[in-house]
Amino acid sequence: MRDILPGLQARCAAGTPFALATVVAVHGSAPRDPGAVMAVDGAGSVLGSVSGGCVEGDVYEVAREALAGAGPRVVSYGISDDEAFGVGLTCGGTIEVLVRAYVSQAELADLAALLDLIAADLPVAEATVLSGAAETGARLVVRPTSSPGTLGTLGTEGLDAAVTDDARGMLAQGLTGIQQYGSHGQRRMQEVAVFVRTYAPPPRMIVFGAIDHAAATARIGSFLGYRVTVCDARPAFATRERFPTADEVVRAWPHDYLEATEVDARTVICVLTHDPKFDVPLLVAALRTPAAYIGVMGSRRTHSDRLARLREAGVDEAALARLASPVGLDLGARTPEETAVSIAAEIIQHRWGGTGRPLGELTGAIHRDR
Repeated sequence: MRDILPGLQARCAAGTPFALATVVAVHGSAPRDPGAVMAVDGAGSVLGSVSGGCVEGDVYEVAREALAGAGPRVVSYGISDDEAFGVGLTCGGTIEVLVRAYVSQAELADLAALLDLIAADLPVAEATVLSGAAETGARLVVRPTSSPGTLGTLGTEGLDAAVTDDARGMLAQGLTGIQQYGSHGQRRMQEVAVFVRTYAPPPRMIVFGAIDHAAATARIGSFLGYRVTVCDARPAFATRERFPTADEVVRAWPHDYLEATEVDARTVICVLTHDPKFDVPLLVAALRTPAAYIGVMGSRRTHSDRLARLREAGVDEAALARLASPVGLDLGARTPEETAVSIAAEIIQHRWGGTGRPLGELTGAIHRDR
């Protein structure tokens, strides 16, 4: 959704009707995850993608039907389905796509309210009925417990209450998926299928050290969807001109900044300073955080010396094992840009548990944990 957010907001603001196709389930190997969207307006313009090209032609036609008055519906495409094979889903998986139109000014205004929350990086969840004893396409927008109210309804007070509770739990964990309920929200029943799409604020990437490698890492971090901060204590180096793609550039001692800023379990930290007077206090602070990844630049000799200094500072072996150093995967990188790709590859590997080996050397499903 975020990748086509400006286009969707522009259509809502102009009152331009469009249909939105959303991947709600993936079984086996498929190009896009649940939550991927494609929009089609009355002029035939297309934004986004639901399959990387495999089934978009057919989804486009279903979207045009929705704009012409057909109600919301879920369509399924898979290798075992002759129709789906005909439109090109040859990658071995099955996807289910919800297609619904936003035509009236009220519908567009309701969607615009959700898009504004997403654009403001505020946590929000959207629950949509897919099938069963409730109206397909019914929507409920849910904010965290600390935020007042919900928007919309799924049909019954009990169903709204149960979905609101579950959506808030999924939002806290950054989860998206289908939940099953009774028609009045009863648990352990399967009368109503509800797709819950959560929109958490982007995860953070904090890059320490305002060097050329940091500029390349900041660029690829932004490309991957991180909210990127570059921090360095040297005013001459920590400038907006040197890091135009970063969300913020901070001039501060690295460990002071890290101790004062928010770090959660989705945050990745890249320490590219390789200077002991910065690295040691910074890494002592970093290893106290729940950060998902802590990568540290430097040669093997530098890393060995760094470990000795951290042990002297009282850091135990379990904490030291969290450090990814020398940083990055072995890609043979030479330039700052290539090194940034290596770092990004290691971050992705840590996030999803990949092997880091060429896919051609492996067997089995490519997407193991959909």
